Amino acid sequence: MSLDDPTRAGSARQSWSPGSWRARPAVQQPDWTDPDELEMVIDELRRQPPLVFAGEARNLTAALAQVASGKAFLLQAGDCAESFEASTADNLRDKLKVILQMAVVLAYSTGVPVVKVGRIAGQFAKPRSTPTETRDGIELPSFRGHIVNDIGFDPKSRAADPHRILQAYFRSAASLNLLRAFTKGGFADLSKVHLWNLEYVKSSPEGERYEEVAAGIASALRFMSACGIDLDTEPQLHEVDLYTSHEALILGYEEALSRRDSLTGDWYDCSAHMLWIGERTRQIDGAHVEFLAGVHNPLGVKLGPSCSTDEVIALCEQLNPARIPGRLTLISRMGADHIREMLPPLVRAVTDADHPVVWACDPMHGNTFTSASGYKTRHLDAILEEIRGFFAVHRANGTVPGGVHIELTGEDVTECLGGAENVLSEHLEHRYETMCDPRLNARQSLDLAFRLAEMLRSGS
Repeated sequence: MSLDDPTRAGSARQSWSPGSWRARPAVQQPDWTDPDELEMVIDELRRQPPLVFAGEARNLTAALAQVASGKAFLLQAGDCAESFEASTADNLRDKLKVILQMAVVLAYSTGVPVVKVGRIAGQFAKPRSTPTETRDGIELPSFRGHIVNDIGFDPKSRAADPHRILQAYFRSAASLNLLRAFTKGGFADLSKVHLWNLEYVKSSPEGERYEEVAAGIASALRFMSACGIDLDTEPQLHEVDLYTSHEALILGYEEALSRRDSLTGDWYDCSAHMLWIGERTRQIDGAHVEFLAGVHNPLGVKLGPSCSTDEVIALCEQLNPARIPGRLTLISRMGADHIREMLPPLVRAVTDADHPVVWACDPMHGNTFTSASGYKTRHLDAILEEIRGFFAVHRANGTVPGGVHIELTGEDVTECLGGAENVLSEHLEHRYETMCDPRLNARQSLDLAFRLAEMLRSGS
């Protein structure tokens, strides 16, 4: 297949290059303090090694093709916005631990492999609804994530500092190094993960509700052992593949980490295995769609209630004209009150156009509100109701509900309401630590996994 073949995954336009986005309207880009210094940082970043490799991204595309056909399930999870200070070994370990625990529960309940994609090792940028924030009559630039500025409310903290881009790269590299050690060095051992889940079930106020799933996993492990499978030596029981992802928001960073694959000649954005376009940056003629149309990574697009059938088909045609399975994931974020009404037309339009997408549900962003105590929060019940609606829509349309996209942390924070321990509005102030959106804590995340398992097993 030649490099000019229009059936290739990315853009067929011969004019595409990693910098071609610069000719398009680019929203959500920071007002950098020194444009010349920014270009010096970008040039330095171009000389750095890639964070991930093209072959790894191709492996993820193949795994997501299995999700699209119903032969695997996608769990995409991690921080709302990663913090430089919180990118410690302990925090990364705890976050990975929760993702692994959730994946084991979901794999047992679905009977298919779970593709694990973290919002991790690069999720340092956040889009904002307004460019500035005002407190006590003082107006400053909005906090846009640690790759841009700091959360402190003072002029120095809120200045868009180009040198943070390099810091984000090196933080991502360190995180990836540790995650690879964890996932391949015994930390992800299936028996160990199952014991963690047993501990959770025993200590959970709703533990009895989940004992059936936990007992079933234990029974499966005993069955494998009885069949002669040596649980101590089988590599697949001790190692996992964890892929990285983040919103491709700061386009200079993404451009600088784009590399041409030596085997295929294709361009890949080597900042992460998977990139996604947010609800605020999915303009068909915009810079973000232009950039990602030309790289060959698997891609995601967030779809909110405002997305029309014409828009979703145009996005599919622009980002995956060759209709390659696993290339494109559509992530609905409608809200529990809207998903049963808003999602079906999009699902039918994509199906009728014969686009082999992965459908995933982000039940977090459409269910955010301000609590009585003044904190931005979400309730686990609403999150579960949106997932329930997502599955109902796909059952009614004969399509595959491919997975979920969750904001979580491995820490014992109090940012979302509900769960087995019933976090209330007055509890939010105890450990409200997010820099942006509220995250499920470790126990709420596992509660969600077991409740989702119940939905999958009962078909409701």
